[in-house]
Formats: sequence, structure tokens, C-alpha cells
Amino acid sequence: MIGGVHLEAQWRREALRTNLWVVPMLEVVLAGLLFLVTWSLDRAAYRGELTLPSWVISGTADAARQILAAIAAALITVVGVVFSIMIVTLTLASTQFGPRMLRTFIRDRTTQLTLGTFVGTFFFAVLALVVIGPSSRGEFVPHLSITVCMALVLADLGVLIYFIHHIATSIQLPYVIANIAAELSAAIDAGAGEPAPGGAVDRGPSADELHERLDAAGASVPAPASGYLQFVRHRTLVAMAAELDAVIRLDHRPGHFLVQGHQLATVWPATAADEVARSFARAHITGPTRTLAQDIAFAVDQLVEIAIRALSTAVNDTFTTLTCIDWLGEGLCRIASRWQPDPVHRDAAGHIRVISTPVSYERLVERAFEKIRQTAHGMPAVLIRQLDALAEIMRETRTEEQREVLLRQAGMIDRVSAESVTEPADREDVHRRYLAVLAAHADRAAQG
Repeated sequence: MIGGVHLEAQWRREALRTNLWVVPMLEVVLAGLLFLVTWSLDRAAYRGELTLPSWVISGTADAARQILAAIAAALITVVGVVFSIMIVTLTLASTQFGPRMLRTFIRDRTTQLTLGTFVGTFFFAVLALVVIGPSSRGEFVPHLSITVCMALVLADLGVLIYFIHHIATSIQLPYVIANIAAELSAAIDAGAGEPAPGGAVDRGPSADELHERLDAAGASVPAPASGYLQFVRHRTLVAMAAELDAVIRLDHRPGHFLVQGHQLATVWPATAADEVARSFARAHITGPTRTLAQDIAFAVDQLVEIAIRALSTAVNDTFTTLTCIDWLGEGLCRIASRWQPDPVHRDAAGHIRVISTPVSYERLVERAFEKIRQTAHGMPAVLIRQLDALAEIMRETRTEEQREVLLRQAGMIDRVSAESVTEPADREDVHRRYLAVLAAHADRAAQG
């Protein structure tokens, strides 16, 4: 139950983070609240109820208007520059890294904070400018608000300098690749051994028996909308199925594309299908893009996409591909040793209510290695690095089935080398790495 709550909270954070308006809007609200505080103090000082410190900026109403108007004009200009830098960065990312990398830059917290800081200061300056005017004791000038606005402008300068440094760093490929790998590691940790909702006692038919019943007498539940399946609320489905005394089998996992009206799930008994179909919309979320909350294959695909683009004739950047392979190997080491998703979700009484279809270890290994191998014909450096990664993953495996998957990939890489690498010395180097994978398999198998 705790794992499911954590994953849902992670998805909500991801949904809120992957946009450019939440943080700036929050900072605008904070700037408005800050202005209410300084304006209240200014009004109290204007009425003679308190004395402002000597360091507070003083001057006439006309001077205050000029200062605030200049600040507001400069800030809105800088906001335009920041937006321009961001658009150039997104264009570069789309061209060099692939369109799916855009979310990495959109969700960047530094960019959002920079935009919010400048917009918030602009909003503060405009509010201070508006309140300047005649009052019962002469013209009211918010001296404290002007002083705070000047302090915010100085802070904005520091933010702008850091933003330029951050953009210059974040568009470097090693940085981008390491960030994606970190997201993959976090997704693996979030889904590793996620406990199924329900009690500790297993009751009722087994998963195999329920699969037979679903195949023989189950009813189909159509997808209510088209789009990528982003998140499944298993707890909601479990409660729904328990209430109807039914079993729901999800035929798609997060990351799959759903077509409206096509089968999304199977329900047994068939009489519960209509009720499940009417309530299914609140138990899953679809959207135009994939997310990492329950779809760790997405991060693998992102790294593979960068690697394949780097191997293209237009780019021809072998070292970037090697970096991607290194991080893919690190992620698969974590998956081999830690990742154990449970496809069965039970209710509080211990009965199976939901059967999901998580991505398999074999499929993740295939996604990480096959497309790169297919693109790397005649490139011994890439083939050698793939075999080195397989040897590292082999040392982290827990079962013979996992090791067999790695051996199949190693065998295919060795055959590609024999068919496409023309230099005998290079072929021999690749084959030695293949023998190292076999030796790592033998050692791990001997350890049990």
C-alpha cells in the first residue's frame, strides 16, 4: 500500500513539475503577499505609527515612479531574454537529443525558478508603482516597498548569472545523459519490490486459475480515451473490484498507447464489466506523452534514442553512444539486483483483485541493447562497450533466467562483429569481451 501511495505522489509531483507555469505563478503569489506586508508597514509609517530604519530609500513621489517604472521595464525585457534563451535551448535539445528530451528541460527547476523570480519582481514593482499617489497627508510613497524591490532586483542579477551558467552546463550531453540515468535509478527504486495492496494472508484462487477464468469467461473493458497510459491507480481498482467481487486484468501497462474503444482490461465475472467500464476513468490516467512514474522503460528508451542519434551519419559521435551504454548498464545492474514488481494486487482479505502486466526484465534488456546493436554494425568500439556492460550486469543477476537473457544478447553482438567488422584484430577484441561475458556467467552461476 505504501509503495502505491508513493508512486501516485511521484506521478503528481511529475505532472506538476513538467510545466512552466506552476513555479512562476507561485512566486507571483508570494511576491503579492510580500508586497502586502511591506505596503502595510509603509502605511503605518505614513500615519506616523512607526519609524522606518535609516537605510530605507527615501525620495519624492516622482522619483519613486521613475525608479519603479525603470525597474519594471528592465525586468520585463530580461524576462523576454530568458524566454528566448529557453526557446533556443529547447530547439537545440529537440534537434540534438530528440523531441522526447524536451520534457527534461521543461521540468528543469532552475529555469522555472528564474522565470518566476523575474516575473514575481516585476509584479512587485508594478504593485508598488500603483499605490503611489495622493492621500490625506500628502502623496503616499511606499519607501520600504521600493527598498525591498531594489533588493529583489539585486537578487535577480545573481539568479540571472546562475541561470546562464546552468543553461551552459545543462545542454552538455554528458549532463543530459546523467540526468536521465538518475531518473531511471529513482524510478527503479520507487518500483522495486512495490508491495501489493492488501493483507498479509493470501486467500482465494491463484493467479493462474484467475487467468484461466478471465480467458474463458471474462468480458472486455474498452479504453475510454486515446493516448499513452501514464498512471494506474491500483488501489482504486482493487477497491472497485472488491466491491463488485470481481477480478480485473490489465492488458496494457503504463507506456502503452491506448486507442479509444479498444480493449484496455478484462473483467471476471462478465456481469461486472459494465460497472467497471463506467468507473475506470478515475482509476487510470492517459495523456499525449509517456512519464516515468510507472514506466521505467521510458528512461531506457530515452538513453537508447540519444545513443542511436549519436551513431547516425549526420552526428557520428561514438563517445556519446559509449556514455549512454555505460549508464544503461548501470541501470540494468539495479534492475537485475533490486527490481521485483508484483503483478498481483490483493484486497484487505487477501483475495487477488487486480492482475497487472509490468514490463519484464527480458524486455528491458532487449530495449537497452538491441537497437544500439542493430545500428552499430561494423563499429567494434560500441560492440565492445555493450559486451563490457553485459559482463557487469551478469555479476548482479539473481536467477539463471536473467543470465540466459544476457547470454543471448552477448551472442548476437558476437555474431554481428563476426559479420560486419572487417579488421581481424578488432573482431578478436570483440570476441575476447564475449568470452569475458561467458566467464562472468560461469562465476555467477557457481555462486548460485
